[in-house]
Amino acid sequence: MASSHSSSPVPQPNSSDAFFKKEADATKRFRPVQSLPDVCPKEPTGNPNNLHDSPSLVVDQQRWTIYHSKVNLPAALNDPRLAKRESDFFTKTWGVDFVDTEVTPSFYLPQITKEHFALYQQEITPREKVHERCKNICTPKDTFDRTLLHTHDKSRTDLEQVPKIFMKPDFALEDPLTFNAVLPWSHFSTAGGKGNRDAASSKLLQEKLSHYLDIVEVNIAHQISLRSEAFFHAMTSQHELQDYLRKTSQAVKLLREKISKIDKVVCEGSLRVLRLSLTRNNCIKAYNKLKLMATVHQTQPTVQLLLSTSEYVGALDLIATTQEVLQQELQGIHSFRHLGSQLCELEKLIDKMMIAEFSTYARNDLNRPLEDDCQILEEERLVSLVFGLLKQRKLNFYEIYGDEMINTAKNIIKQCVVNTVSQIQEIDTEVVVKLADQMRMMNFPQWFDLLKDIFSKFTIFLKRVKATLNTIRSVVFLVLDKNQKTRDLEDTLQKHSGKESVVDSEVAYLTHEGMFISDAFGDGELAAAAPDPAPQRNTSPNSEPCSSDSVSEPECTTDSSSSKEHTSSSVTPGGVEMMIGDDMKLTDLELVRLANNIQELLYNASDICHDRSVKFLMARAKDGFLEKLNSSEFVTLSRLMEGFILDTEQICGRKSMSLRGALQSQANRFVNRFHEERKTKLSLLLDNERWKQAEVPAEFQDLVDSVSDGRISLPEKKPTATEERKPAEFLIVEGQKYATVGTVLLLIRIILEYCQCVDNIPSITTDMLTRLSDLLKYFNSRSCQLVLGAGALQVVGLKTITTKNLALSSRCLQLIVHYIPIIRAHFEARLQPKQFSMLRHFDHITKDYHDHIAEISAKLVAIMDSLFDKLLSKYEVKAPVPSACFRNICKQMAKMHEAIYDLLPEEQTQMLFLRINASYKLHLKRQLAHLNVVNDGGPLNGLVTSDVAFYTGNLQALKGLNNLDLNMAEIWEQKR
Repeated sequence: MASSHSSSPVPQPNSSDAFFKKEADATKRFRPVQSLPDVCPKEPTGNPNNLHDSPSLVVDQQRWTIYHSKVNLPAALNDPRLAKRESDFFTKTWGVDFVDTEVTPSFYLPQITKEHFALYQQEITPREKVHERCKNICTPKDTFDRTLLHTHDKSRTDLEQVPKIFMKPDFALEDPLTFNAVLPWSHFSTAGGKGNRDAASSKLLQEKLSHYLDIVEVNIAHQISLRSEAFFHAMTSQHELQDYLRKTSQAVKLLREKISKIDKVVCEGSLRVLRLSLTRNNCIKAYNKLKLMATVHQTQPTVQLLLSTSEYVGALDLIATTQEVLQQELQGIHSFRHLGSQLCELEKLIDKMMIAEFSTYARNDLNRPLEDDCQILEEERLVSLVFGLLKQRKLNFYEIYGDEMINTAKNIIKQCVVNTVSQIQEIDTEVVVKLADQMRMMNFPQWFDLLKDIFSKFTIFLKRVKATLNTIRSVVFLVLDKNQKTRDLEDTLQKHSGKESVVDSEVAYLTHEGMFISDAFGDGELAAAAPDPAPQRNTSPNSEPCSSDSVSEPECTTDSSSSKEHTSSSVTPGGVEMMIGDDMKLTDLELVRLANNIQELLYNASDICHDRSVKFLMARAKDGFLEKLNSSEFVTLSRLMEGFILDTEQICGRKSMSLRGALQSQANRFVNRFHEERKTKLSLLLDNERWKQAEVPAEFQDLVDSVSDGRISLPEKKPTATEERKPAEFLIVEGQKYATVGTVLLLIRIILEYCQCVDNIPSITTDMLTRLSDLLKYFNSRSCQLVLGAGALQVVGLKTITTKNLALSSRCLQLIVHYIPIIRAHFEARLQPKQFSMLRHFDHITKDYHDHIAEISAKLVAIMDSLFDKLLSKYEVKAPVPSACFRNICKQMAKMHEAIYDLLPEEQTQMLFLRINASYKLHLKRQLAHLNVVNDGGPLNGLVTSDVAFYTGNLQALKGLNNLDLNMAEIWEQKR
């Protein structure tokens, strides 16, 4: 409330409280203020000795009297001690039963007493005494007037009585909140029985505001009195300043008159000359600008003329030059405001035209007649198109050429099939409509000629594609080389500019020292050091195009090429010369990537040709045509395909695997069929083989002789004289006679067919090796079943397996073993080093054959062993001599010798009979021991010796066994 300010006592400085003592002592920190003459009338100062003793709002503001003993009505009405008020307030929400209760002290909070502050008082009391002693002893450094200080404190205290709201910088009574705070209208509301009290409040408020105004006015007057001397000094200085300004104005007027006379006499004519010179330069600039506008105005007709002659690069250069001129020298020309957008649209149109033109060129280049001509079609046109596309950053133009390559490859095969079918009278094109069906009606020679024609056309096609793509790559590499040279030139110029900056600093120093430049530099050095102004002529839009003193019409024409970069001439591999500018904004990475993509396109061309060839082969192979080819036909086909694959690899520089894979697939099928046919043939031959010695035709002897000469191949058929040669009884191989059966002769021919097939088709070497190993194993196992296993008795109907059959079988196996190392060396020369592990099959086969031969030899020995056991078990030592047993044994030995001597070599015959003799001696020794016949020189010993001598004589009388060491003494038991 308003009365709350007056009802609250204000503590005085002379109070005994320590806090107010420190506040009163704070006045010592103000410096003394020099008093000025007082120019304002005296106002009440608040001294009670000079005023009336009656209460006053002005004087008694800070002193409490009996007149302060009053309270306002709201305070009386809001007395909280009233029981009714208390009940109404607390019982309104919490109920009538709510009453105040004494709060029990908390157990967690200690009771604070004066003893708790005893320690603090003991510490602070000595400090306070020291402080008071120092304050009384130390005198202030600056003397000041106590009365002035008192007055200053009084005025400050008075100002503090004014509410803070009046001191705010944004104080405005227009603000309702501020107005209500200053003038609370609640005091002026009239109600019954309150009129007198409201009037008293209003009067009190008015007196307070008047008191605040008096305080402010007194302080303002006091401040003015303090600064009166400075105010009068400022007034005096103002008059002096006005005198100085008046004299200065007169001097300036005189100076202007003199300058005006000098201007008329000295400067006006020279300035007129300069003005006319500037006007002349401006006119020249305007003239050049008009000529340039006329040139730019002719841009669109010129571009149309260039496009009519397919000069895309020239049209693009002209558009780029015009755009640059419009942005630099003709910027802001209203008549050309739409020309830039028109040129942009025209440039987009040229892009579409170039792409369409390149597509047409690719179509014409690839679809021209495929003769033996690999020249580039319209090389100049191609170079121009590629250069224009590079200039416009159309870096995917090669994809158009790739699409045309696919279509052309399809058309090549289709056209070749149509041309071949039209020449074959057996194919009725009206009945058989589809080209694939027509192609399947061809025989092998016709289809082979068609395939050869397709391959030759594809070869020419790839050569043309390579020539065209090489030209395109050469253009890309020329642009890349130009970029490199441009960077080198920029580096050189940058280094040169560093030297020029040094020269410029020297020139500036010499000029500053007052020397002439010609004295410091010779004419040659000055010419070299002076920068060329031509490239700087268009460095900024505001630069002057020519000098004002010397103007030549060609120089000031501002040709469109003057603002362009330098161009350089380059020649393609085909001899086409073209100009390459510096405006090719392509990075080296983009150019290298483009060159790699173009090279990849050449690889794709090879892949396309191979893919189309594979589809052509698969279309013909649907009815099993390729699988029915004989060896010579398939070898011819394989050689043709291998030749085409090598040609494409030589042209394109990379292997394409699709046709090679198809060839490998067909080769695998051919190998399977080839092997199955020969295995079946061998099986039939073995099943019908009677294991009798066969005559050897001359052609087989020639075949073996060719192998002996180091050529593992089927010899060509000789004239009819060869057919008149009689067949031989034995096969002569490196001087040795081999008695063979017909199956083995054919098997040798089959083996050579395998070897020759490997020579003709190198890609099937590993498969052929595996199949040949299987064939040799099959012959070994099957012959063992038929001879040793006596399978020929049931299969062929033989009565028995004779020793002659066994010896012949052994000799046949030896003949095959003789050729295994030769076959191994043949395959080893055609295998990769990493495939040498496959040669172990031949080692296993050789071991199996040797085991088989050993088993046959053991069988022959076993036959005689059983005979010896049968005959010698009945042997009795008695006359006559020789006994019937020994005569029978010698007879069987002679038959054995007769059966095998012509079949086996002499060495093998001797070794066999040595083993038979050892078996004979073992059985005889056992029988003699059974008969208790000992070597004692008795009659029985004599009879045995006579029989043994008969046996030895007959055995050594056999052909080839005369030198055989029989060692018959082993039949007797050795004496111990």
